[in-house]
Amino acid sequence: MNAPKSELNLEWIPYSGFQLRKAGVQFDAVRVDGEEGRRLALLMEAITGGEPGPVVAEANGRRAVYFLVPAGTTARRTWPAGVTELNATAGRVSYVPIPALSGRTWPLTWHYPPTVPGRFVHTLLLLNAAFALLGGTKRPTPGPARERDRPDVGRTGEG
Repeated sequence: MNAPKSELNLEWIPYSGFQLRKAGVQFDAVRVDGEEGRRLALLMEAITGGEPGPVVAEANGRRAVYFLVPAGTTARRTWPAGVTELNATAGRVSYVPIPALSGRTWPLTWHYPPTVPGRFVHTLLLLNAAFALLGGTKRPTPGPARERDRPDVGRTGEG
């Protein structure tokens, strides 16, 4: 069930409107634009029995859908084309728009609001669902394979 913010104690959710939150602090995010994002959200709902974790939807522009995943879990993974990971890796800073739980938050809404502190979308379930829905085409990863696979080399640039 949806608990009020005071019961959830989620300091990263604004009391009103919406605010940008730095990715990689409380969470990373995975963004999928347009209808593909909405279809992925519905697929995640079906996979998880109705509670995929916090998902934010945008009503204008690219109509992005943001899947909030645990901090540090999006980097060094190969995501399918059409997915943008938002995180804080070496040389990169990303911000995620977060709406309040109620009130005027347009153009953002909670497609699935947070229900429990510390519970986010499961990264590996999301990764596999994204490949199943968006196809097996992998986005090119910057740099030679050797560098990409080294744990001490962070990804830079727009995901």
